[in-house]
Amino acid sequence: MPYSFTDTLRPSSTRSRIYRALYDARDFCSRQTLARDCELSLPTVHQYLTELFQAGLVRYSGEERATGGRKAQGLDIVPDARIALGVSVTGHHLRLSAVDLRLEELAYRRESFELDAHLGRTDGAMAGILEEFLDDFHLDRKRLLGVGISIPGLISPDGRRISFAPTLGIRNAPLYPLIRGIDYPVHVENDGTASGHAESVVRRQKESLAYLSLEEGIGGAVLIDGLPYPGSGAKSGEFGHICVEPGGLRCSCGRCGCLEAYCSAARIESCFGVSLEEFFRGVEEHRPDYEALLFDMLRHLAIGINSIHMVLDCDVVLGGFLSEYLQPWLPALRQYVLAGNPFAENADFVQLSTLRRHITSLGAALFFVREFVTGV
Repeated sequence: MPYSFTDTLRPSSTRSRIYRALYDARDFCSRQTLARDCELSLPTVHQYLTELFQAGLVRYSGEERATGGRKAQGLDIVPDARIALGVSVTGHHLRLSAVDLRLEELAYRRESFELDAHLGRTDGAMAGILEEFLDDFHLDRKRLLGVGISIPGLISPDGRRISFAPTLGIRNAPLYPLIRGIDYPVHVENDGTASGHAESVVRRQKESLAYLSLEEGIGGAVLIDGLPYPGSGAKSGEFGHICVEPGGLRCSCGRCGCLEAYCSAARIESCFGVSLEEFFRGVEEHRPDYEALLFDMLRHLAIGINSIHMVLDCDVVLGGFLSEYLQPWLPALRQYVLAGNPFAENADFVQLSTLRRHITSLGAALFFVREFVTGV
């Protein structure tokens, strides 16, 4: 079973404040800094730091800075004191990431994994894949906080069912067959929500943003002052089903003209039967059919982005594995956005994710990282 911080430390709100302040520190941090920022006495800070040192959660950073007399010793958290696993579920694959407390990726694997509409074929299979992953990368189970799983679909309010996942062909299916046999704490959430929250955390700014996840399907998340906004029915951020072409291409949800039908990686596969890498190589080689599809995708993506921006008036951040290929085409996308937005002077609000690689699995792991950091 995973190792719990409560095995060695009794709960303390003061210690949590100190640890969180150290975790969030951007610059040099010392005992004096913590005492000032947490409004605590130096003896109190020293007491709780001693506990954190003994638990292996804090270390000296090796930095020193003159303060007018005696030099202050820098402090930092120990990032790999705990780890978390994140699993991104798609129609044909699992993407697994192990991360430390700073959300730095320690290991990654993409594994073939077939789902059926009732998840029956998956019964217990994911648990075995997770154990293999832990073994192959020599990951310490005693430091494992839990397994976060992201699903490209809506999760029921009680967290026990997949209400609707169009790209997976799943409606109202129990989650239990998927997670059966996993001998660690498990948390399941929507992939766009997980990715958007991870993007916000990595930016380390409590800003509002709309996160648009471009993968086999299209999802997203709304972050208000750095915190996910789920909406009244936990359906916020389903940007993939904004209509960008009335009566247009049929979407996996059953309607026509959705953003997902025009701008997902699945469209590229269905049109040409090639990988994203092969497609964008063809674009760079100026294959007319590949270029025509790319620019059609960019035009429709701009329509969706403008719809989001008109409502929320915040940065729109593009993530997911399709976004890994969009850097050369960002200026063209911004031009399309600007042409369709009567209020904008520029389209700098359209940005690419800070974490373009593996963000969905990293975001899935984030739940347990945040739970630990706030509960030490």
